[in-house]
Amino acid sequence: MEKGKGKGVRPELCPFYPLARRRRVGQNALMPRLMRIEYPGAIYHVMSRGDQGDPIFCDEGDCQEFLKTLAEACGKTGFAVHAYCLMKNHFHLVVETPEGNLVAGMRWLLSTYSNRFNHRHRRHGHLFSGRYKALVVEGSGDGYLRTACDYTHLNPVRARLLPLESRLLEYPWSSFGGYLTAPRHRPGWLRVERLLGEHGIAQDTAAGRREFERRMEARRAGEGDPEQWKGMRRGWCLGGQEFQRQLLERLHGQLGPDHSGEMRAQAERARAEAIVTEEMKRLRWNEGEWSRRAKSDPHKLALAARLRRETTLTIAQIAERLRMGSRKSVAPKLHAWRKAHE
Repeated sequence: MEKGKGKGVRPELCPFYPLARRRRVGQNALMPRLMRIEYPGAIYHVMSRGDQGDPIFCDEGDCQEFLKTLAEACGKTGFAVHAYCLMKNHFHLVVETPEGNLVAGMRWLLSTYSNRFNHRHRRHGHLFSGRYKALVVEGSGDGYLRTACDYTHLNPVRARLLPLESRLLEYPWSSFGGYLTAPRHRPGWLRVERLLGEHGIAQDTAAGRREFERRMEARRAGEGDPEQWKGMRRGWCLGGQEFQRQLLERLHGQLGPDHSGEMRAQAERARAEAIVTEEMKRLRWNEGEWSRRAKSDPHKLALAARLRRETTLTIAQIAERLRMGSRKSVAPKLHAWRKAHE
């Protein structure tokens, strides 16, 4: 038996699927603890794995205990769950936070379940590997919530846990079955209305639930296309450009080294674009004016100087955005303008 694992953990009896044990010791040791984005009404796709790839659900009792703990967490925090899926060594959760309290709620959920798991299996030590991932999801009705929930519900298909001839409903440890049951048999913390709406299903009726299953089985047939899930597997946000812009605007002045580099870079580009838009309105220019005007137009040079002063954009990035030519040609002109005007 491995040191620290205690008695009772029997991965070979896990009801999910065979998994080769993977050792990733220290992979999170040097990673900075990135700050979370929190605001009332935020929706997240949350995913957390077992420490070193070890199981976090070793039998049906563990799965039931997790769902019980999740229900308690929702009662304490006001969380609304749109989808979940429990796998052998990780879980997926699409959760809405009306009170903007993801961090506090997830801290309670993970620590409480870890304590109960350790007590049940007579073990000690960490259960989860590092920090959970939390992808901010747009909930405007434009299909991003649907993408996150469909990705979650189809996890057993990607993991090849279901025979081809079986129904998606046959996987017992996801919220998909809850979507197909009558409301009186569904936990109150599982909210189905928004996802059904994004699938074009207006009412939570028996006919609507049958249509939802039909649509999901059709979506299951397209699981061979990895491109459809690209947005789920990278980045910090799943949403349209306007949603990202609004989110970054909300975070303006709050981003620091404890946020992800990609998020900070996007925030800086959004800040620069806001300055460009502001100047275009003042000058009454449209987008085509940047190409029509001379590369050394004084308005362009003034704006370039402002962007250098108020953002971290490089001269090359500014020259490209304002249609000013190459960095090599812009740098001396900008230097001369700043020397004369600043």
